[in-house]
Amino acid sequence: MAIIDLQDRIIEIVNREDQSDFLYDLLDVYDIPKATITRLKNGNQNLTKSPGEVHLKNKIWFKQARKGNLFDSFVEVEKQVAELSAKPRYVLVTDFGRILAKDTKTQEALDIKFEDLPQYFDFFLAWKGIEKVDFEKENPADIKAAERFARLYDVLRKENSITENYKGIDLFLIRLLFCFFAEDTDIFKRNSFTNPIKTLTEEDGSDLNKFFTDLFIVLDKTEREGVPSYLKEFPFVNGQLFTEPHEELKFSSKSRKLIIECGELLNWAKINPDIFGSMIQAVATEESRSHLGMHYTSVPNIMKVIKPLFLDELYEAFEKAYDNMDKLNLLYERIGKIKFFDPACGSGNFLIITYKELRRLEIKILLRQRELSEYIMYLPSVTLDQFYGIEIDDFAHDVAKLSLWIAEHQMNMELEEIFNDKVRATLPLQSAGEIRCANALRVDWNEVCPYTKNEEVYIFGNPPYLGSKKQNPNHKEDLMSVYGPKSNYKQVDYIAGWFQLAANYIKDDLVRVAFVSTNSICQGEQVELIWKRLLENTQISFAYTSFKWNNNAKKNAGVTVIVVGLDSSDKNVKTKRLYIGMNEKSVKHITPYLTEGEDTIVSKLEKSISGFPKMDFGSMPRDGGGLIFSPEEREKVIESYPELNPYIWRYIGADEFINNTFRYCLWLNSETYEEIKDNPIVRDRMEIVRQARLSSKAKSTQNAAKTPYSFVQRGPEYFYSKDDKRMSVIVPAFSSENRFYVPIGIEKSSTILSNKVYVIPNAEISLLGILSSRMHMTWMRAVAGRLETRYGYSSGIVYNTFPFPSISTRRKQEIEAAALDILDIREELGGTLAELYDQGKMPMDLKLAHEKLDSIVERAYRQKVFETDEERLEALLKIYQEMLNNRSNHGKYN
Repeated sequence: MAIIDLQDRIIEIVNREDQSDFLYDLLDVYDIPKATITRLKNGNQNLTKSPGEVHLKNKIWFKQARKGNLFDSFVEVEKQVAELSAKPRYVLVTDFGRILAKDTKTQEALDIKFEDLPQYFDFFLAWKGIEKVDFEKENPADIKAAERFARLYDVLRKENSITENYKGIDLFLIRLLFCFFAEDTDIFKRNSFTNPIKTLTEEDGSDLNKFFTDLFIVLDKTEREGVPSYLKEFPFVNGQLFTEPHEELKFSSKSRKLIIECGELLNWAKINPDIFGSMIQAVATEESRSHLGMHYTSVPNIMKVIKPLFLDELYEAFEKAYDNMDKLNLLYERIGKIKFFDPACGSGNFLIITYKELRRLEIKILLRQRELSEYIMYLPSVTLDQFYGIEIDDFAHDVAKLSLWIAEHQMNMELEEIFNDKVRATLPLQSAGEIRCANALRVDWNEVCPYTKNEEVYIFGNPPYLGSKKQNPNHKEDLMSVYGPKSNYKQVDYIAGWFQLAANYIKDDLVRVAFVSTNSICQGEQVELIWKRLLENTQISFAYTSFKWNNNAKKNAGVTVIVVGLDSSDKNVKTKRLYIGMNEKSVKHITPYLTEGEDTIVSKLEKSISGFPKMDFGSMPRDGGGLIFSPEEREKVIESYPELNPYIWRYIGADEFINNTFRYCLWLNSETYEEIKDNPIVRDRMEIVRQARLSSKAKSTQNAAKTPYSFVQRGPEYFYSKDDKRMSVIVPAFSSENRFYVPIGIEKSSTILSNKVYVIPNAEISLLGILSSRMHMTWMRAVAGRLETRYGYSSGIVYNTFPFPSISTRRKQEIEAAALDILDIREELGGTLAELYDQGKMPMDLKLAHEKLDSIVERAYRQKVFETDEERLEALLKIYQEMLNNRSNHGKYN
């Protein structure tokens, strides 16, 4: 249930004329079981027999007080509760005019009007297992605002029959946001916006559009002559917020009620302006809710970027200057000159939080200066002119500018409260930073945020994530404009364009960069595609390894991301910071794989660096289905034509292998085809293959129409035999990211393997063990490509590059025994590999067997136990580089 649904249900309760069931209705809101409530109501679970009182064990002691006797009744109940060994969580006393309540665990008290209870619904969240302190970390005012706006937006779209994006409603919402904020922060007179809507407009909403039309015109005028009296006190706003005419909208009693509730039930002074990005996502269409850079980012996650980028260093400078007025003056002057630039700013989240943090540091400096000297006067240092951004969406661009201005007003109020002095004019609105509405990959960043030598500039943000397979032609053209037409721009992730333009922008060591990115840019083929070029003039200064990037948007879409900071390669950075989970590690150098070490980049190899036997691709039919049979189809064919049985082979790919299913295929060469070509089934099937290949755009496939009996690409012919008992190790070409171990297994030589698996013919079981180990899984996760979120295994980039040291015969035998144990346990457990290797459901016996194998394989690398996968990858990259530098030092597996 959304939090505003809790609030709305409590509104219904407090508005009832009959309050005889008040407590029971309230308990129901917080999901106390209905059976418990029924028994309590019947008196069966009420632990007190005093009239007008209810005591539910561990939950509440409630008392209905007489008018004028509220406080005495509360004291009386408190005394009774104090004598109990097992206290109820809450004490609640009301005369239905006021409420007195207490949380016996936190000692927090409530003294409010009965009608105001909906605003304090979070007081009783412990009944739902949510502690209020944890709830408040997420800023409930922000979440409530986003949810209420989402509800209002949905209603307005329905009432106005809007099915596509409509700027009129977007602009209306921006103006509505401003007006709510203005009346709660003394920009307008208190309640001067919501009250006229409630008292001067019709309940059915029929005249509400005229009210907004008249008001918005007034807010853009300096003169008040001829203005209706109820609008005269509204000030001139400027900032072009109300210049564009209001586009007519239809309102109903429902939408009017929602607007009034937004004004009455929310304290907009407490709402962070950065939540406006969340509101956009919450109210936008399904398509745009996850659109590029518009997603809302929570404050704790933004701090992961700006703290190591510049904020930590500025506070260190403050500590060093703490007792020195000259140094404080220099720092105060410095923070007023720094430029901050988000080239994918969305609704301005990063810029807003950065601005507020800088203003708070400014206040700390001022307070310390006043402690050192009583004659310090406030002169503004940090201004919105220092903030720059690029945003492609015009609605988000407009909200970013408004949000920055609101952030400025909030910080002015904070300063005013501390120094008891009005320090800056509020209205009319002034410039709110240089926010350009443009395509960041097509505009010159130096034009948006120009800088000269010795100017301090920080670039940061959360650019859009789009893998190469998901990009449309416009995205490809954007990347071509960054990388050039003769580059590998078609293969890189979309976010790489921002990294490359940032690297181009850096001209000296006073410009620093940090972006949030999906972890894909530091994995697989993307490392070679992106980082070889980036490292020509940049270095990684700090990084957060993979973590879930959650947000407070209506549909919280957590994604696995990294944070990467870049400096000029000329900058002398002696210590760099690597954040792994909750731990911070100081290192000398960070690799593109976000490990400690040198800038090793794994490239495709034609043969195994460790001396492993050749891994082959399976067989690719490209047949339009003509060569493939389901088990049912095969059974019917053999029933009618038993002579075809020797030519129809068992056939599996990755899906069949992992899910323990199989199909069949015609496996023919020129000789065997001649033997059965006149069979009607074979003739029909050959025609299907021929037509499918001729319709292909690829010339090689068209040519293969001449030999429809054969797979276009055939695996190792020397291996396949229906009579041979040899086994091959097979690896799925793709595997779910939800599996800690990629299921690797063995298959008989009488099975044709598709191009969806890789095969090592006649391989030793010890090799199966090595490839199933955590060391190999760690390597695969780092260097493999991706298909959507699945791991894309390959021989060239994963298998051939995997560094494995030479081992003794005894060690090989230990690995083989551990691998056989795993195969035995799989067989004993039954079920599919998909079920057995599901990360959350992996059977303990199988898990322990893998861990035993892991420890044996890892001792081949070093005796000291690896603590983390980052340590494993660090060791693997080091050995890989050593092997690459000295080919004669390759592993001697065979």
